[in-house]
Amino acid sequence: MIRDVLHFPDRRLKTPASAVREFTPEVRQLIDDLVETTAATGHTVGLAAPQLGEMCRVCVVDCSGHKRVPDAQGLLVLVNPVVIEAEGAEIGREGCLSLPGITANVRRATRIAVRALDAEGSERIVRASDFEARAILHEIDHLDGVLILDRVASLTLDVFARRKRG
Repeated sequence: MIRDVLHFPDRRLKTPASAVREFTPEVRQLIDDLVETTAATGHTVGLAAPQLGEMCRVCVVDCSGHKRVPDAQGLLVLVNPVVIEAEGAEIGREGCLSLPGITANVRRATRIAVRALDAEGSERIVRASDFEARAILHEIDHLDGVLILDRVASLTLDVFARRKRG
C-alpha cells in the first residue's frame, strides 16, 4: 500500500526506532509498503519506516537505474541494520522526502559494510560504495532519528532550496 510520508517537524522523525524482534505479518506488510511507497514517488532511492510513522528499524534502498550507480545491487531490505565498517569521506548533495523543499551538503563515508536482516529474516552483510553507500547511510540515519539537517556543517552554507523537477 502506498502511504503518506511524514514531513519535518513531525517529532517521530527525530525519535530513534526500536529493533524488530520478530517478523510478524505487520512487519512484512510494512516492508511491502516501504517498497511500494518508494516506487510511487518516482524519484527516490530509499525510505525508512519512521518516515511512515512506524517506529521500527526497517528501511529499503534501491538504486537500480540511477545514473550514479551503474552496478546497483537492486532492492535492499534492511532490518535492524548496523554499520560495521566505514571508510573514506565525501561531501555530496542529498534530498529527503521528509524535507521536501530542500537539499543539503552532507559528509558520508564512501565505502561501508552493514550487517542486517533481509526481508526473509536472514542475516547478511551488505557492502556498498559511493552513492549507494550514501543512500544506505541516509536511511539508517532515519532509524536513529537523524535528519540531513543534523549532518550539515552550516545551515547557512550547506542547505539549499530544492530545484523544481521538470
